[in-house]
Amino acid sequence: MNFWDFFWLLIWSFFFVMYLMVLFQIFRDLFQDPELSGFAKVLWVIGLIVIPLLFALIYVIARGRGMAERRSSAVAQAQAEADQYIRSVATTSPADQIASAKTLLDNGSISATEFEQLKAKALA
Repeated sequence: MNFWDFFWLLIWSFFFVMYLMVLFQIFRDLFQDPELSGFAKVLWVIGLIVIPLLFALIYVIARGRGMAERRSSAVAQAQAEADQYIRSVATTSPADQIASAKTLLDNGSISATEFEQLKAKALA
C-alpha cells in the first residue's frame, strides 16, 4: 500500500463516518418529532434504508430548519432543568451556613478563626 492509497482510504473513511453521523442525527430527530405521524416516520425510514444518500439530502433540505429548532429547544430545556436542579441542591441561606459553622465551633470541630472565615465567606 503506497501513500496515495492510504490517503484516499483516510478521505473515504472520513466521509463515511461523517455520513453515519448525519444519518444517526436524522434518525434521532425523526423519532423525537412529536408532530410527525407514525406512517410518515415509517416512510422516511424505508426511504433512508433503500436510497440513503438521496433521502438524507431531502430530509435535511425539507426538515432542516425544524430539526435545528427542535434541537435548540431540547438543549434550552435541558439547561433549564440543570439550572433548576443546581438551585434546588445548592440553595442554603447565609444564616444556615453561619448556624452550621456555629454548631461546629461549639462542638470543637473548628477553631474561632475558622468560624470567622466561614462566617465571612457566608456573608460575601
